[in-house]
Amino acid sequence: MRLTDFLAGDGWKRLLYPPLGIALALILWHWVCVQFGISTTVLPKPGLVLDAAIARRALLAAESWVTFKETVYGFVLALALGVPIAVAITASKTLNLMFAPLLIALQSVPKVALAPILLVWLGTGIESKLAIVWLVAFFPIIVDTVAGLRSTPRELLELARSLRATPMQTFLKVQLPAALPFIFTGAKVAITLAVIGA
Repeated sequence: MRLTDFLAGDGWKRLLYPPLGIALALILWHWVCVQFGISTTVLPKPGLVLDAAIARRALLAAESWVTFKETVYGFVLALALGVPIAVAITASKTLNLMFAPLLIALQSVPKVALAPILLVWLGTGIESKLAIVWLVAFFPIIVDTVAGLRSTPRELLELARSLRATPMQTFLKVQLPAALPFIFTGAKVAITLAVIGA
């Protein structure tokens, strides 16, 4: 796409509107602080936040790197365990009956309630943080993967059977491609929750 076509269409809006929205939010934030005389300890002005961020940029960079690693490692662990477990639950009625209620029960437990227990069990190092990130990211991946695998069109499965495809071929050529949009949707939700968990 040429630049003139990009600027002639709505492309310029995608470039201009996000910074404009951020600028308006910062102006509103500053105005609220000044207008209502909000204490700096309650809500500092954006300029003071920027000054503090610049003054402590080394600390912020170091801590951001630690949080980034915890987020990525926990998310990858959730993806590496969640997808195979979802495949196993979908493929086996016995595993589904055994573990689906357990997964639903674990999903309903508030993760904030588990955090102190994990800190006692695993300590204050990266292990406990990885466990929390894994817990919050694991369930969206497994739920969406199961939904995707179960929503494979029946006609495609019957076509694979009529062509004498093995169960592995059916999974790799039919079910997995049909489930990929669901898996990516679950991963998108999971990565957001992973940052919160970290």
